[in-house]
Amino acid sequence: MAFSSNAGKGSAMSEINVTPLVDVMLVLLIIFMITAPQLTHRINIDLPQPNPNTKPPENPPEPLRLTIQADGSLYLNDVPISEAGLKLQLEVYGSKPLDKQPELQIAANDNAQYDVMAHVLADAKSVGMQKIGFRDMDQ
Repeated sequence: MAFSSNAGKGSAMSEINVTPLVDVMLVLLIIFMITAPQLTHRINIDLPQPNPNTKPPENPPEPLRLTIQADGSLYLNDVPISEAGLKLQLEVYGSKPLDKQPELQIAANDNAQYDVMAHVLADAKSVGMQKIGFRDMDQ
């Protein structure tokens, strides 16, 4: 790009046209002015508040440790159990009042079939188990 005076008609222009740059900057400014207030918008959430009058149970029942292996076999408290037997056990515990009901802690192998987990959760829900949690396999 050569710098010269406008003496010749075929010579290069020495000024940069900044009008398109200003147009782009104004459009970006307007976009940021519109989107910035939306990023700081607060969402009100009604979180449950703790009740200071509620005391935890003094002797909570021992949790049920259910393990689902990769081949689909089930172990309840380290004892092999069938799916039908598990459902019967869960019916016994699910019929108890909530404060006497043990927590069902489920640990599934990474390669376990989702279908087995879905059946276990559906069975636990259908018999009235309220306390269901998940744990790591190595615990």
